[in-house]
Amino acid sequence: MPTEVILPKVDMDMATGQISRWFAEEGAHVKKGDVLFEIETDKAAMEIDAPASGVLRDVTGKEGVDIAVGAAVAWIYADGESYAPISPLEGEMSTKSTEGVVSGGTALEPRPVEPTPSDRPAAGHPPLEGEGRTRATPLARRLARKAGLNLSGISGTGPYGRVVKADIDAALSFPLEGEVSAKRTEGALSEGTAQSSTSLAPSPVEPTPPDRPLAGHPPLKGEGDVLRLFETGSYELVPHDNMRKTIARRLAEAKTTIPHFYLTLDCELDALLALRTQINAVAPVKKTDKGDAPAYKLSVNDMVIKAMAMALKAVPDANASWTESAMVKHKHADVGVAVSIPGGLITPIIRHADEKTLSTISNEMKDLASRARSRKLKPEEYQGGTTAVSNLGMFGIKDFAAVINPPHATILAVGAGEERAVVKNGEIKIATVMSVTLSTDHRAVDGALGAELLVAFKRLIENPMGMLV
Repeated sequence: MPTEVILPKVDMDMATGQISRWFAEEGAHVKKGDVLFEIETDKAAMEIDAPASGVLRDVTGKEGVDIAVGAAVAWIYADGESYAPISPLEGEMSTKSTEGVVSGGTALEPRPVEPTPSDRPAAGHPPLEGEGRTRATPLARRLARKAGLNLSGISGTGPYGRVVKADIDAALSFPLEGEVSAKRTEGALSEGTAQSSTSLAPSPVEPTPPDRPLAGHPPLKGEGDVLRLFETGSYELVPHDNMRKTIARRLAEAKTTIPHFYLTLDCELDALLALRTQINAVAPVKKTDKGDAPAYKLSVNDMVIKAMAMALKAVPDANASWTESAMVKHKHADVGVAVSIPGGLITPIIRHADEKTLSTISNEMKDLASRARSRKLKPEEYQGGTTAVSNLGMFGIKDFAAVINPPHATILAVGAGEERAVVKNGEIKIATVMSVTLSTDHRAVDGALGAELLVAFKRLIENPMGMLV
């Protein structure tokens, strides 16, 4: 019996993935453990090995297409095993979890389906990728067809974005502008004909342009609501990849479910900058492929990571995560660091950062950031963590507030260090000052506790020798 090759779940939040590259073609002979294909998740690209030896057949997993976790993407036939090609319908069904199968497990007979109005592109904008394959329940499709609604313009609230009956009801509750204006016109004309013959005929009501939102109209929901605001041909549509979809979903979830509050203070950097210069100056030299190079080169961000980890150890009640049944008190300070990569960002984690030297943190961070940009991180290198640091100082940003990344209860937003006038002992002095903002989950960390954590961080930044002992 052939061995089924499935799309594995390699990320905790992974529901779908894309095959970015096949390393073996249809009919190729593969050995168990050979790299078979590469999948792209929302955060990384990973190579998947062949689960058995034999001939690769019926490759149904196409490159660049969203595939459900656990779906079959190919089969491997042992040498000498008889081969019976799967039908196109069976291959299509491998990427769908429930469609076409009855409760007893018997596949339904295929039958041609005539495209419905809800499956056709909306007038006024070019066809969208995947527009004819909008996920929807049968009831939602029937209601949409009956009401003449285009499913592609409705945001689904069901599992994996599936359009359900409630979404259709919501769409029907808020008629489009053209429909509203037409009803207004009809109503006005009807009222006019009912008036006395001596009264003046009512002037026709000018329809509301469909490309301009009506005052008081509910917020835009579906893609069609957005596209109708712009002239056809004035834009191009760039499909979301898995990373962008996950960033959108997680950040929307974080801002709507986590009660954020923010604490900001200024830290003087002069002592830290002087110590950093001294440490880098005495770094030992090592041999590399590119010649002699220092064994480490500390950045301000490396020292920020260390200070944040040590501050959490000094204020252990703030080193926590919220769950509905209990508070998770962490024994180690694992600091995630936001790294910008093409198409989004990822937060590789420095584990036990409070216990590591500055040089170790520096070298580890460089390695993680390099592999993050090439999407070669392992899931355990970016999942979890107890806090995070996001630094936009290199862009000259003075201060900002970051969004908490669950399961963290805090995230530190770091601005640029710049010379400012400060008052010391009644005199104006020039100092290098950095503004930092701590975003905090109020369910896990109260205001006073968050302030205590930020003060502990400031103490370490302004007295950096404390990070060396």
